[in-house]
Amino acid sequence: MSSIRYEISPDSVIVLTLDAPGSPVNLMNEAFRHDLHEVVRRVQDDISGRPELLGVIINSAKSSFFAGADLKAMLKIDSSQAASFFEGVQILKADLRVLERLGKPVVAMIQGSALGGGLELALACHHRIAVNKPGLEIGFPEASLGLLPGAGGIVKTVRLKGLQAAVQVISESKRLSVQEALDMGWVTQLVQNDEALMPAALAALRSGVCKQIWDDPKHRIPGGGPSQAAVASMLSVAPAMLVEKTRGNFPAQEAILAVAVEGAQVDFDTALRIESRWLTRLATGQVAKNMIQSFFFHLNEIKADRSRPQGEAARMTMKLGILGAGMMGAGIAWAAASRGLSVVLKDVSREKAEQGKAYSARLLAKRVEAGKMAPDKAQAVLHRIQATDAMQDLSACDMVIEAVYEDQALKAKLIREALEVLGDSTVFASNTSTIPITELAKASSRPEQFIGIHFFSPVEKMPLVEIIRAKKTNDATLAKAYDFVKQIGKTPIVVNDARGFYTSRVFGSFVNEGMALLGEGVSAARIENIAMQFGMPVGPLAVLDEVSLKLADDVLHQELDALAHRHQHDHDHHHAHDHSHDHGHHHSHDHDHQHARDHSHKHQHAHSLKSKRMAESAVYVLEKMAHGFKRLGRAHGAGFYEYPEGEPKRLWEGLSVFMRGAKPISDEDIRDRLSMIQSIETLRCLQEQVLEHDHDANIGSIMGWGFPAYTGGTLQFVHHWGPKAFLARSLELQSRYGERFNPPALLHQLAKD
Repeated sequence: MSSIRYEISPDSVIVLTLDAPGSPVNLMNEAFRHDLHEVVRRVQDDISGRPELLGVIINSAKSSFFAGADLKAMLKIDSSQAASFFEGVQILKADLRVLERLGKPVVAMIQGSALGGGLELALACHHRIAVNKPGLEIGFPEASLGLLPGAGGIVKTVRLKGLQAAVQVISESKRLSVQEALDMGWVTQLVQNDEALMPAALAALRSGVCKQIWDDPKHRIPGGGPSQAAVASMLSVAPAMLVEKTRGNFPAQEAILAVAVEGAQVDFDTALRIESRWLTRLATGQVAKNMIQSFFFHLNEIKADRSRPQGEAARMTMKLGILGAGMMGAGIAWAAASRGLSVVLKDVSREKAEQGKAYSARLLAKRVEAGKMAPDKAQAVLHRIQATDAMQDLSACDMVIEAVYEDQALKAKLIREALEVLGDSTVFASNTSTIPITELAKASSRPEQFIGIHFFSPVEKMPLVEIIRAKKTNDATLAKAYDFVKQIGKTPIVVNDARGFYTSRVFGSFVNEGMALLGEGVSAARIENIAMQFGMPVGPLAVLDEVSLKLADDVLHQELDALAHRHQHDHDHHHAHDHSHDHGHHHSHDHDHQHARDHSHKHQHAHSLKSKRMAESAVYVLEKMAHGFKRLGRAHGAGFYEYPEGEPKRLWEGLSVFMRGAKPISDEDIRDRLSMIQSIETLRCLQEQVLEHDHDANIGSIMGWGFPAYTGGTLQFVHHWGPKAFLARSLELQSRYGERFNPPALLHQLAKD
């Protein structure tokens, strides 16, 4: 019984100490379940043979009480093991039931966090005494990993607190403070410090109370069962509200609701059996594996700084300079100042810089109003931001981020001007989303101290930051950027430099596919709805309106020019006639006339681009919207959507022009084109070593642009399908819709393994 120490104290108490050997935490793994089974038998024998024993105390030798399930083992369970998994869960519950019906009190001494299976172990005790200290968390995080608490957690919480509260707290994976846990009934008593635990536990044992409320025949569910009018009316809308939230893609939330409601209509032991069946369904399914892989293992890889250069010492940023006080610059200033950094926010005029600072003032005012922040704290944050129009004010900064709009010449000019006043060790970063960092670094006399730090908009809400390492960026600079992102409480992913990096490039494949479908005659509403049913936060056309068709058009033209350039360098005779036009003419026009290029020239470039990234129908839609209809997106007042004053936006009726000559395309094809293109592009990024780690791919896609969490991310989505099936489907889409679905070599490799 190596993971549970068994002793009988001089006070005539059986003390069970949870202490898994060689592990920093106690886990509900196979070894523990085996040990628990043995221990429970021994407890039964001792209690029945020695009437002087007062009862049982369960405590932990670790810093946390108990950490929950063994997730590594969870990844390996498939449907062939369903029956044995179910049996295992039922045996565990039977052992916990023995403790509940021992006839003597059982007390849990909770000195550290009790999550998942750890909380369920505590709930099998009649008295649950916790230390009232900050940072001690109690709750069921299972739903965030696609699972549910299956060792009695749902059934017992419903009986302690009622249906609505139980479903809400469990399906939202809430981690409660001890005070909140006391209110939930998960904890029965609080003590002020660790020393007070044992005296309180002994007093609880002497009280002789050893009956659980669910074993009391008079007990009723708080708020009533499913058949009572108030609860019934809530339950008639609950499934619809749930599907509106999850779009039917998150089976754990549905299962939690089912267990709670079905379990409330039957006796306690039957309810436990229902819970075990639903857990078995989730544990043997694919969604839980996706979510465990990404939200546990991959997120932990990032927390463990796997993508940071290992040999570099920690490098804090003390003073941050920001060039450009627009939306992005203002957002970055807030992110840094609210985490204690000093910020110099520079723009061309003092007035513009002050407008950028005012953004933080507005966010702070909201926090103060909501009671989330004291007024003096808010004032202190605001004082950390210095608004200026003088480049000289950046001289004391140890990191500077450029956040002006996407114009390479302007960025280069600013980089040169800033470097004249910056110290030798200052790291210079660009917040571009499209221009290769290696190109921008050419403007710097110190390219090894130049890096890309790509924030997402709005900065205060988006948790991800993409760090882009250019050809010459050194390890010290990468470490500094990585530490800065963590310093401001964001999640960093690291990618190598290439056009569009990782996030913009893969996300671009999604919006381009939306335009391609529109160009093939699919109705805009159908495209948007199918994307959202798959689980994207918004449809591709709505997103394009937000980021602006003008930006998409500029990027398209940059791509065309880059392609033309590349082909000329390659002396590619096969395509020579496509690119015989003067590919450099883009640079000889001023910016305003850049779009007035003739249409035929565009289409001659289009098919080389089509084979790379973008369908001709997408290029056609973009051209038509940007140049024909002059609808450039939300910021310009009109795009794929109309934006009437004071009304919700709606799709523009003029889009029906694209529906002429529509090809019949099935819902499945639309869904798979919009989703799989993102995974195919991610595989290309890995193959080209734009990405070096799987964790950067998956977490980047979920946190960066909202790729659905239930898939585990764009790379895990391949495993969601199964690599063989994904490959076959890609080949099908390739034959039907074009070369951009051509499966990369890496996919062939995954399908073989």
